[in-house]
Amino acid sequence: MANKQTSAAQVVAQIKDGMTIGIGGWGPRRKPMALVRELLRSPVKDLTVVSYGGADVGMLCAAGKVKKLIFAFVSLDFIPLEPYFRQARQSGAIEVMEIDEGMMLLGLKAAAMRVPFIPTRVGLGTDVLTRNPQLKLIDSPYDNKQWVAMPALPLDVSLIHVDRADARGVCQIKGPDVYMDEFYARAAKQCFVSCDELVDSSYFENPDEARYVLWERTQTTGVVHQPAGAHPTSCAPLYGFDVKHFKAYVASAKEPGGWDQYAAQYVHCTEAQYLEQVGGLDAVHKLPLPVF
Repeated sequence: MANKQTSAAQVVAQIKDGMTIGIGGWGPRRKPMALVRELLRSPVKDLTVVSYGGADVGMLCAAGKVKKLIFAFVSLDFIPLEPYFRQARQSGAIEVMEIDEGMMLLGLKAAAMRVPFIPTRVGLGTDVLTRNPQLKLIDSPYDNKQWVAMPALPLDVSLIHVDRADARGVCQIKGPDVYMDEFYARAAKQCFVSCDELVDSSYFENPDEARYVLWERTQTTGVVHQPAGAHPTSCAPLYGFDVKHFKAYVASAKEPGGWDQYAAQYVHCTEAQYLEQVGGLDAVHKLPLPVF
């Protein structure tokens, strides 16, 4: 079997200027933040980013990496507005395609199924259509009505964080919500995954573990073993999100040169140094899980 283990630096080396990248997770939950930090350290720019966004989007906007953002929301959840995304959006620094959460899912599904669009009633009668003139209506041959044709959102690269993976690219998510990660994996030409735990392939011989595998290993291009790789976002049931860290991150957006100061401390360092600065692996694993 192929060994797909790689490093974050080798993953980012596959990402070129102008590519479309999808980032899995949801707001402050199970984002591949170690891979995002590696991307922030790189010279890559002019990206089109597709994300149910959180700090991943905010940080990439702050660093000037984003040309266009396709999104349904960008939020830290308990802090409703992601501050650096807000600055980029309000200043007009980025192009946007702002759509409904369900429409984005359909766009990813269409790309995953290799079809050009999926029809939906979502968006009919709303400003989603007026704000996105590229969205088209299509006549149905079955009921003589018009439906929104949500176009496919094909990705050059997707970045996803999972609980566990093996070297072959089998990935497991045991959290209470898998979000849209399966479709990010299937919609991309290349899918790179970071994992908290790298396990032997025999681990998945247990049906009780294999049932949490959501896509075939052939969809996974590379696996990066990165404990706490989702921090400061959560990776339930392993750890919750880091409220204190997020508050400091948000506060930095209100200070002159705040992003440069944040990045100097938490981005322009190794992941081992990053983990040490946030209290170490034990401290991350003690972060309480959010309750909803």
